[in-house]
Amino acid sequence: MRPYVEHHDDGQGPYLLLVHGFLSSRAQWRVNLEGLKRFCRPVILELWGHGRSPTPSAVTAYDIDNYARIFDEIRAELGVERWFVCGQSFGAGLTMNYALSHPDHVIGQIFTNSLSALSPANALGTPEEHGARADQLERGGIPAIEDLPYHPRFATRFTEAVKLEMLEDAARVSPRGVANGVRGTLPRLSVIDRFSATRVPTLLVHGVWEKRFKPLAAAGRQAMPTLKVVELEGGHSINIEAAEAFNAAVGEFIATTQR
Repeated sequence: MRPYVEHHDDGQGPYLLLVHGFLSSRAQWRVNLEGLKRFCRPVILELWGHGRSPTPSAVTAYDIDNYARIFDEIRAELGVERWFVCGQSFGAGLTMNYALSHPDHVIGQIFTNSLSALSPANALGTPEEHGARADQLERGGIPAIEDLPYHPRFATRFTEAVKLEMLEDAARVSPRGVANGVRGTLPRLSVIDRFSATRVPTLLVHGVWEKRFKPLAAAGRQAMPTLKVVELEGGHSINIEAAEAFNAAVGEFIATTQR
């Protein structure tokens, strides 16, 4: 069993793995695709239980080490030694953990605002609290998921077309997949205690309107002085809210990192 992966080999340049956040899907990158293909070949992965991906019943499938193994299998199948990776929100915790465990296979990494990646361990809840929340979500099903504040139905700065696609994909979400992500992935997503050990060039595209993330961005800069930060006017989903500027930042990073 493998998460859904979408290859865009009509792009130019190195491969770029794109991993979305919780309750999102491949739609997260739809407005970026054509721009990104000018300088890379996007590879879009959907999280377990999201979009077109299956929902494993075993919680161990959702572990960050298993995701890292899958990422690296995809890279090997593409026939390349190294690639770029980019994570959004929850997905950033996965790609950043992958860059820490597989630095020899990552040319450089990009990430956007991610509370789960840069918050201290347990700051967003203990494993026991995550487990209890997961049980509630699984019992509550789709209505409970639709009440989560980061469900796309609450988005206010997306175009109508983007929001419609995200809502259509959110309707595909598996309550068990979401619950297992809370149980099996979320407790280990934080990288802030190890961020200083990052060996690959790293770019944060920071949506500065998200006040809650600002101190975490500052902590990231302190932990990793070589961190490159591009600040853009927008919020949590900065790649959608400022798509052209996001693409330009990623394009410049890829070009300069490869030199």
